Amino acid sequence: MEIRLLQYVIQIAAERNFSRAAEKLHIAQPSLSQQLSKLEKELGVLLFKRSTNSVELTHAGSVFVEKAQRIVDMTEQLRREMEDIADLRRGRVVVGSLPMTGAHVLPLVLTAFRAAHPNIEIALVEETTTKLEQLTASGGTDVSLLSLPLIEPSLDFEPIIEEEIFLAVPPDHRLAEAAGEGRSVPVEELRDEPFVLLKKGQGFRAIAHDICRQGGFQPTVAFESSNIETVQSLVAAGLGIAFVPHMVARSTAVGQAPVYVRLAERPTRTLVIGYRKGRYMSNAAEAFISVFRETIKKLDAADSAP
Repeated sequence: MEIRLLQYVIQIAAERNFSRAAEKLHIAQPSLSQQLSKLEKELGVLLFKRSTNSVELTHAGSVFVEKAQRIVDMTEQLRREMEDIADLRRGRVVVGSLPMTGAHVLPLVLTAFRAAHPNIEIALVEETTTKLEQLTASGGTDVSLLSLPLIEPSLDFEPIIEEEIFLAVPPDHRLAEAAGEGRSVPVEELRDEPFVLLKKGQGFRAIAHDICRQGGFQPTVAFESSNIETVQSLVAAGLGIAFVPHMVARSTAVGQAPVYVRLAERPTRTLVIGYRKGRYMSNAAEAFISVFRETIKKLDAADSAP
């Protein structure tokens, strides 16, 4: 049984459609169907239930896909180990990132990484927290930039930075003057305020809810967005208030922007590099983590300088 046949079955299971799977695999759909039929005949079981409207895994198919994914992943890890042994200057690393975090820190990290390791290829994957954890657990990324807490039990992580969370308010808001006066605002004072939150599925939304819960209330949601820049624009327009991580607040351009106020409780979020437990960490991935750490240190040093 060839590795490519395992990959065929995995792709069909992922797409639930022969045409889309064939397109992703860059082969003709009739050829894919023929290869699957030969494999099922060889195994003596049906892997998929086919109908005019859908393609569904059988019980045997579910077992096959689970085992096949492990084999394909182990084969890929073996290939990368051999690459590292053959030529330490070469490699490829797939990096997952949350859109909010990636937009503000990854450009700096990638610039530094490319300068230090010009022959290592980087592929970026941006997803919501939930999807990104699933991708990382299944081997879809080598490492991913995530925030605690992690939900997926098969992931391990290395802490990168703990950053403070600020309150973003409209420039004419009653709390805006607190920033100029150097005052902190207790979370409990925000009980009756309308909030602009990120949409469900993004980890920072859960952090925002936790902050409000610690203040003794549930937030009243005025607007939701999947983009942190849109959240800040809505706040600046006077449509609500929002919690914003430090790195996002400090990178906001001058102009139509909220006022950032420190919270009395000093809430934080912890950013981590996540990866699957027991997964081989390539030299390229290790190098990426190292550059990421150094870039964050430089950012912190520049931010704290007088």
